[in-house]
Amino acid sequence: MSNTLVIIPTYNEKENIEAIIRAVFSQKKQFDILVVDDSSPDGTGEIVRNLQKEFSNLFLEVRKEKNGLGTAYIHGFKWAIFKHYDYIIEMDADFSHNPEDLIQLYHACAEDGADFSVGSRYLNNKINVINWDFKRLFLSYFASKYVRFITQIPIYDTTAGFVCYKREVLENIDLDKIKFVGYAFQIEMKFKAWKKKFKHKEVSIIFTDRKKGTSKMSGSIISEAVFGVIKMRFQNLLK
Repeated sequence: MSNTLVIIPTYNEKENIEAIIRAVFSQKKQFDILVVDDSSPDGTGEIVRNLQKEFSNLFLEVRKEKNGLGTAYIHGFKWAIFKHYDYIIEMDADFSHNPEDLIQLYHACAEDGADFSVGSRYLNNKINVINWDFKRLFLSYFASKYVRFITQIPIYDTTAGFVCYKREVLENIDLDKIKFVGYAFQIEMKFKAWKKKFKHKEVSIIFTDRKKGTSKMSGSIISEAVFGVIKMRFQNLLK
């Protein structure tokens, strides 16, 4: 058993799931993997089950229905806490996050003293994104600037989904009170960790848009992020 768990949430990722699992397991450091699958109708879960015959440190949790990225990660966080992992990493299944960057996220926490580390596309306002059209890049980049302005959180890539947490960070956040389920979940987690005085470190990564499968981005997810941040900040001021 590794001291580090990589959580990969999936819904219809049959084109990517085997390749991403093998890529994570090929790294120099040993990582365990938990796939949280929302009963993908394309057979993603079955692919993982077959791979479990080969990899003893590959785990699968299947949820009954698609309930959002945030709830999938919270399911995985609780599982990781119960299993006493020291470090828990969020990662997409579609290779937008390079498995080779896992080690620097881990080192930022295990060796450099951070309580949580963020794989940043926009560190020091430098943009490291490949294969996004201008509209999506503009929206993502300025969304992070907007969140920094509203919340005052000192993180360049506030919407990043490639994050490593020490277990104690997750243990000190009331996961049952996390309100957002889409990409705003990533903002809320960072904000709450920061407000609890946990130290963070951003590490520069190159984000590459998926080549296979379909993006899960939607208008409702964007609205949740835009308007939810204002509500989150206002509630925090009231407290």
